[in-house]
Formats: sequence, C-alpha cells, structure tokens
Amino acid sequence: ARSFGAEGIGLCRTEHMFFDGDRIVAMREMILADTEKDRRAALAKLLPMQRSDFLELFEIMAGLPVTIRLLDPPLHEFLPKTEEEVAEVAAAMKVSPDKLRQRTEALHEFNPMLGHRGCRLAVSYPEIAEMQARAIFEAAVEAGRKAGALVVPEIMVPLVGLVKELDYVKARIDAVAKSVMEETGVKIDYLTGTMIELPRAAIRAHVIAESAEFFS
Repeated sequence: ARSFGAEGIGLCRTEHMFFDGDRIVAMREMILADTEKDRRAALAKLLPMQRSDFLELFEIMAGLPVTIRLLDPPLHEFLPKTEEEVAEVAAAMKVSPDKLRQRTEALHEFNPMLGHRGCRLAVSYPEIAEMQARAIFEAAVEAGRKAGALVVPEIMVPLVGLVKELDYVKARIDAVAKSVMEETGVKIDYLTGTMIELPRAAIRAHVIAESAEFFS
C-alpha cells in the first residue's frame, strides 16, 4: 500500500489477526472460559501476538496515521461450525464436543450485524479491550523508540450507539495508557474515537462528539 502512495491506514480490522494457528486456539480458549481469570489467561497469550502485529504496522507506516479498530464481530464467528471442526477443536482444547456446541449455540446471533458485538463486547468483557489497548500502546512505545519519533495511534471503538458506551470503553483505554506510561516512562499520545455506523449514533452524533476525538 505504501508503494502505491497510501498516506495512512483508515481502518485496521483487528479481528482478522485472530484466525491464524496459535491465535485462533487462544481466542477460542478465551471464548470458552467460564471466569474472568481464565479469560485473562487466554488473552495473555494473545497479547504478544497483537503487540507484534501493531509494531510491524507502525514501523511500516513510519509515522503516518493508523486507525486501529477494537474487536468488532460477535464471538461465535471464531468458533467451529461443522461437526468435523467441533470434534477437532474439542480434542485439541481437551473439552467435550457438547460443551463446545452449547457455547456456540449460546453465542449465536439472530442478527449478527446488530447483536452482542463491537463496543458491547468491550462492555461485557472489558479485559478484551484492555488487552488490545495494551498491545497498541506497548507497540507504539517500541516503534517510537526505534524510529526516534512519536507514534500516535488512533483507536476506534466500534458500534457505538450511546455516549455512555464510548465513555465506558474510553475509560478502560485511558487506564491502560496510564499504566503503560508509568511502566515505560514514555508519554503516549493517542486518539480514541468511533465510527458513526448506527442510526442512533447518527442522530446523537452531537452528544457522542463530546467524548470522541475523531469520527469515521
């Protein structure tokens, strides 16, 4: 994209980063976890993978703007669909096929475009957004050190319809940024915004704009 004259990345969809090899295994472990502790253990496996992705992204873009969207699709999209896949994944994860089927059925969305996805996942499971935010900030710090220049990531919170949703997720992102700054001793500049993709968001955009630092 750079060789063709790209001047930035308007939207990096992070869900595509979770489908390869070890990543999809850890992602499924997180989805199948019954407790926050177990979810965080699975997310800890994903953290270095996400950090590596973002580091490469920042290095390639060399200071050009990069907008990274937090996890958007409903969780059932990461689970196996055919009986053969269910049996294979259940064996690999050492869980019963029935448990896997039950979890898949429980997460299935009647209307996946408007269901339990986007910022609603971050509200239900804030640890997911926290992991992604940490990966972004740690990568930004490392990329900035290597380049000797400030990296300013733009973090997009998806499917916001209410300003309360954005405020809740933004507070989690800000808390992670503060922790990373304290740990590294590096000041991080970043923007947190959202995409106006719901009718309610369009109608209430003037209110959401009071919290968002950018719109898409």
